[in-house]
Amino acid sequence: MPADRLLGVLLRSLQTHTEQQDTPQLLSTAASLLTSLSNPLNITLLTRELLLAPALWDRPDGLRTCLRFMGVFHSASVTVINRENEQHEEKQPHFQPAGPETGVHIPKEEWIRAVVKGADERSHRWKHLMVLGGLLLGCNNPDHEPLPRPLKRTLEAALVQAANLALEDQRHGDEFAGCCITLVLNHTFGILSDVERAQLNYDQLLPVLIGSAFFSPEGFQSAYFLGAVDLDVVEVPNRKFSWPAKSSSYHQIDRLLQRPLIFSLGPLSRIIAHAVENAQDSWLIRTVIDDLMGFSRSLLTQWRQNKLSEIDASEERLYLDDETTRTTLPSLWKLLKAALFAIVIVLRGAVGRLVSDRSLANDSAAPLLASQVLHTLRNSYFVSTRLGANSFSQYTFVYLTTLDVLSNYPTEAEAFVQGIRPVRLGEIPGHPIDRCLDLYFLNTAEHFTLKLTPSTNETLLIAAATPYLVTGGNQNLAQVFEAAHSVMLSVFSAPQCADIAAKHLPYYVNSLFFSFPHNLSPRQFRLAFKTLLQVTAPPSPLSGSQPELPAILLEMVHHRAQTASTAPLTTGLGSPAPQSHVEADDNLPPLSEQAVLKLTLLDALPFLPLELLEEWLPICADLINTIGDVSAREACKRRFWEILAGGEMDAERSQICVAWWNTRGGRETVLFGREVGKEEYMMSGALNLTETAAKL
Repeated sequence: MPADRLLGVLLRSLQTHTEQQDTPQLLSTAASLLTSLSNPLNITLLTRELLLAPALWDRPDGLRTCLRFMGVFHSASVTVINRENEQHEEKQPHFQPAGPETGVHIPKEEWIRAVVKGADERSHRWKHLMVLGGLLLGCNNPDHEPLPRPLKRTLEAALVQAANLALEDQRHGDEFAGCCITLVLNHTFGILSDVERAQLNYDQLLPVLIGSAFFSPEGFQSAYFLGAVDLDVVEVPNRKFSWPAKSSSYHQIDRLLQRPLIFSLGPLSRIIAHAVENAQDSWLIRTVIDDLMGFSRSLLTQWRQNKLSEIDASEERLYLDDETTRTTLPSLWKLLKAALFAIVIVLRGAVGRLVSDRSLANDSAAPLLASQVLHTLRNSYFVSTRLGANSFSQYTFVYLTTLDVLSNYPTEAEAFVQGIRPVRLGEIPGHPIDRCLDLYFLNTAEHFTLKLTPSTNETLLIAAATPYLVTGGNQNLAQVFEAAHSVMLSVFSAPQCADIAAKHLPYYVNSLFFSFPHNLSPRQFRLAFKTLLQVTAPPSPLSGSQPELPAILLEMVHHRAQTASTAPLTTGLGSPAPQSHVEADDNLPPLSEQAVLKLTLLDALPFLPLELLEEWLPICADLINTIGDVSAREACKRRFWEILAGGEMDAERSQICVAWWNTRGGRETVLFGREVGKEEYMMSGALNLTETAAKL
């Protein structure tokens, strides 16, 4: 069919309502016509009618229609450019005066101008973005000869101007238009020059981006997609639960993952963060943080109401069928992880503004915003624990920076800690979400012990940590177990908590011995006792009221070492990592319980009072020589030498160590203690009667 007749048929089809499944065919025909028409007026007419067509816009299929529409101009521009390049290569004329349809194609620059003229005032400005965005994407192909710089700058400027005008119109609340603006900018933002990016109205753009990504039907739908999942989770034989792949809720999750904004959420979240960093109105930053906290709260609430949340991650294979563990549940977690990454990247931009913007970094706004960010991370913690938040550098920055900000305001910090306290202190909750929130509380409260009052440290932090101190054998509680020990040591280290430390220290020491070696790794045990020695030794406040505590702790470890097992600890020890991994950084061989206890005594030497150091240096040297395993004994000797000569001792302690090593038999005891007995030490020049008798 000739192009002019096909154009007439297409224009009539665009004016009538059609079923949505006919849209791709209409758009495919339009893309073909855009590249075959040689009259610029017809190209302009077709573009204008496409922007107004009831067949496309009366019942659009969400952003898929927008993406297809933008693809029409993208593919058409690529075809035009390729065709012109081929003509140049063949050295054929490529231009004739425009007139009736002659089959001669117009140059690409004139073609682009003809298309842009079709985006006039008769159609909505947000639709113009799709035309300009498609052209800009098609003309920016690195395999093509680039557009002349003036024309490229004109296209970029037109796109930015259309975006700003569309944002002005979007104030009336057209949610679909806002999603379309977000879609186009998400695809073209990386192409725009810095000069044109700076011209965007970020104050109007930022709310549109947040609304489209997190609250619109094209985004995360305010987290309400989780509510539908619970309705389709059913019990099956063998006391298991199933979330079938044929269920409507799974199809909804699958469609969400395929939607344009969710599918390209990584670039979109970085654009939102860029908008946060460049918005002029600082009040918008507060609004963004508040919106994200509300979204995360809804996410947590919807997840708690889901049957799947009642199953701990380590028990999913026990209580879920194969289809759920292999197909449906991974898709759900993929969506939740995408939401977490988006939240954190946007918060990264907000926290950057918080520490650099004077209107935000003041005593009235900073603590409130920091606590809101921490609440947002708490609400999404059930997702981040699955990822291992420490491996996500953006998360670490947001978390630690807001902790630092809030630590400058003790009153607000205490209010925040009280606000995230466990529901029931002194007991371990049965629901996995509550245990997850307890883990967040312990990990976070640990950073505030210096700012909290002694009463809060005792009645809240110690009370929350105590139930978990002896639960290391339970794999479901391994992370909370470690966090509880860290909190106890942090409270004991706070100078204002000396009396509390003296009160709770006996119970904590008993829990350490109870947990080691089956539930507590060697490194954790050594670190815990090293910290306790620092807390109880001078110049800590506790050493003034309880000066005998260091000696008592050393005697307890020494007594335990006398009867400890000499079998190597080569298996996992209740912590997430086996001992072989835990000790890998120290280049230590597999150690026995006895060897670990003796290393613990060595670790304590740099913190002992002077008179206690003189007493325990020869004791530690003798203990090393009682280790039967050669590799473990040599490792302990190396550690002893590192402590003596590696700079861990201060000047006074170093003098004592030098004197003991050189003139009091320290060197001989450590290096040759198993070969040379103490009775062989003698005055210089004396005869060795044992050797003389043997020779005779």
